[in-house]
Amino acid sequence: MPIAWISFVALAAVIAVSGFWLLQFGDVIAERTGLSGSWIGLALVATVTSLPEIVTGVSAVRITGAPDLAIGDALGSCVFNLALLSVMDLAYRPACMFTRASQGHALSAGYSVVLLSLVGLSLVAPAASWGLPVSPVTLAIAPIYLLALRTIFTYERRALIEPPEPAAARYPEITLPRAVAGYLVCAAFVVAAGVFLPGAAERLAEAMGWSRTLVGTLFLAAATSLPELVVTLSAVRIGVVDMAVAALLGSNLFNMMALVVDDVAYVEGPLFGAASPHHLATVITALLMTGLVTAGLIYRPASRPAGMMSWVSLALLAAYGLNAYLLFAQAGT
Repeated sequence: MPIAWISFVALAAVIAVSGFWLLQFGDVIAERTGLSGSWIGLALVATVTSLPEIVTGVSAVRITGAPDLAIGDALGSCVFNLALLSVMDLAYRPACMFTRASQGHALSAGYSVVLLSLVGLSLVAPAASWGLPVSPVTLAIAPIYLLALRTIFTYERRALIEPPEPAAARYPEITLPRAVAGYLVCAAFVVAAGVFLPGAAERLAEAMGWSRTLVGTLFLAAATSLPELVVTLSAVRIGVVDMAVAALLGSNLFNMMALVVDDVAYVEGPLFGAASPHHLATVITALLMTGLVTAGLIYRPASRPAGMMSWVSLALLAAYGLNAYLLFAQAGT
């Protein structure tokens, strides 16, 4: 049992450290190549921080043969990312985070609801594959994701959202060639750790007597979401709230694309046909939390009970705790 925990924690640490530097190098590349500042969080940073979910998911279905680990990782990462908004609200001292974030992020949340609902429908009716090698929802997620990116980018340009501080001002010593080289090295570490992480999670599940759904949704998802945690804390430190919120919500959108990749990589048939119905609890929790975030972005609560965090953040943490409880309860049945 100790070896299972040590290997899992060690691989998670590699992802965390590599994810931190991926953010720095990705930020520099975006600035040096002239990409929009507001686009960094939604597309570039979200894609970078979601790289572990892609690698871990493919490894789970192709090497470990554990589709529930892959699905639990992607869905659990969505719930974890939404809970990170509470961490940001707690760490951001000038004011309630939801009063500083752009209301335009509600558009990303809306598209997340659409994609999560499609995944939920696939879990309810997994047999409806229509004789296809992949689940029908997989064919719908990719075009909706691309539509979401285009719609959000158009909205941001129309709304003229203020870009974050230029990366050149934050990292003057990092040149573009160095950023590209560093980005590739860190990405390689993330890929390597992601390949071995499902195996470590599988051994952990066996050692603890837990289900793959539980381990994938809570522990594996938390490990592969460590880059998002690093992004959140770094964003609070440098004061770029919109960039971090866009990265977290954009990461949830990209996690749905990770399920598309996992479904294509799963050669045994449609991925959702092999999924445990217990994942539906996580989908519903993610929808609940996304609704809370949307309400917070539009209502913009100014008060924070006891000076800690807003009622939206407290509700997000309660929902995350409820999801964990349900998973542990299902593991015992």
